[in-house]
Amino acid sequence: MIEENVKKLLEEIKENPFGEKVTLVAAVKTQTVEDINRAISAGITDIGDNHVQEFRDKYDGITGNPNRHFIGHLQTNKVKYLIGRTYLYQSVDRYELAEEISKRSERANVTSDCLIQINIGNEETKGGFEYDEGLEAYEKIRAMPALKVKGLMAMLPISDDEALLRDLAKKMRALYEKLRGKDGDIRYLSMGMSGDWKLCMECGSNMVRLGTSIFGPRHYNT
Repeated sequence: MIEENVKKLLEEIKENPFGEKVTLVAAVKTQTVEDINRAISAGITDIGDNHVQEFRDKYDGITGNPNRHFIGHLQTNKVKYLIGRTYLYQSVDRYELAEEISKRSERANVTSDCLIQINIGNEETKGGFEYDEGLEAYEKIRAMPALKVKGLMAMLPISDDEALLRDLAKKMRALYEKLRGKDGDIRYLSMGMSGDWKLCMECGSNMVRLGTSIFGPRHYNT
């Protein structure tokens, strides 16, 4: 099933309407090392972890040398476990976290790439900068040493109002375009999960984070 799902998704996820290649990041929360490796063998090149403990426990068992993303909420006291091992920190949702990644990256003599998380739906249950703070957050985080901003990440709210979701997704694309006009390093708009990735891709996302669409329903038995 995993192999079939990956093949189907890679056929569907190629370019967005802006002519940009869309990167498929497999969200591997709760998945076994065996199933993650099956997805990689089927063609997955990027995987995303939500929990630092899982990232550490499974790190040495992952084959195929995929790009390792961290896509979940990240506590500052756990940043030290990810430095030098993470391709992209997607969930930089506050200055305190950006400062910690910057500080530890500088100490380790590495440069860390990150995305700024925007709370596009103004949801109390989600982290991230408000939409109107996006440009200011970019300027401040961009100035931190050993840290490079590569774009934006967002999660659309759960809603049956497709017009609302499209409007929010297009607002994210507009902010992404503003940043890209300022900075040639900006290249990722990570937006879209298993329930809404097609809509997000149509509105300009060039990176999607899919778990259930690849692995099936998650089992929280551990």
